[in-house]
Amino acid sequence: MQAAALAFMAAHSIIISSPCPNPTLFFSHSPLPSSSSFHGVSFKLDHQKSNFHSLSLSAAPKPLSIVAAATKNAVAVLKGTSDVEGVVTLTQQDDGPTTVNVRVTGLTPGPHGFHLHEYGDTTNGCISTGAHFNPNNLTHGAPENEVRHAGDLGNIIANAEGVAEATIVDNQIPLGGPNSVVGRAFVVHELEDDLGKGGHELSLTTGNAGGRLACVSVCPVDITEQKCGWFDSTVMAILQSGLRYWTRMRWFLKRRTSVIVLGIPTLINKHGVAMHAL
Repeated sequence: MQAAALAFMAAHSIIISSPCPNPTLFFSHSPLPSSSSFHGVSFKLDHQKSNFHSLSLSAAPKPLSIVAAATKNAVAVLKGTSDVEGVVTLTQQDDGPTTVNVRVTGLTPGPHGFHLHEYGDTTNGCISTGAHFNPNNLTHGAPENEVRHAGDLGNIIANAEGVAEATIVDNQIPLGGPNSVVGRAFVVHELEDDLGKGGHELSLTTGNAGGRLACVSVCPVDITEQKCGWFDSTVMAILQSGLRYWTRMRWFLKRRTSVIVLGIPTLINKHGVAMHAL
């Protein structure tokens, strides 16, 4: 009886730990061959419902690994000198493609070019956003083309009420890394983007999409609209100031002698006037 009890406990343990569905338990009431005095319990698994061919009492289930996905978000609120306005939200999971949800109002019915431009600088309206974002130095094209600007996002189509809604999924506009869209600008154009196929002299640069109706800087979601504008304008002002300063410095370095006055790097021009380099 003690042997039978141990055998039943072993069988019960295997069934509980088995991941296979519906194991079938059979009780054997017929004695084993006369060489054995064991009358006990035997079981088998339904092989039609299991791919397991052997079980081990010592096998332990592996712990489940759960890796939290990193989600990045950004937002842009479009405004222009006309009645055109809208909201663009961006989401990227880990290093996957970026999903862009666009809603723009105040448009004329029909297609309008929609692009990501180089700079988030809107101090001089949409003109100061620069050209299409093009880190690979390629010609203009359709979003599905291999040869395209990273900022070429095709067209959004406005309905009869002037409302355009679109969802764009793209691999070339990440929310992080050296080619991040954060700090750049979305621009809605006056005309349809010909996707580089129109044969116009501007087809391979702008898609001949016409004027810029509305634009906005792309900001992380934790920066409000007001701070976003201030943040981007300030950063761009610093960068532009630094660029102008470096340009002047290069000009002076080519023509003047650099000396140190009171421990401060200084430039002496041809009139003997000290010009501080800091």
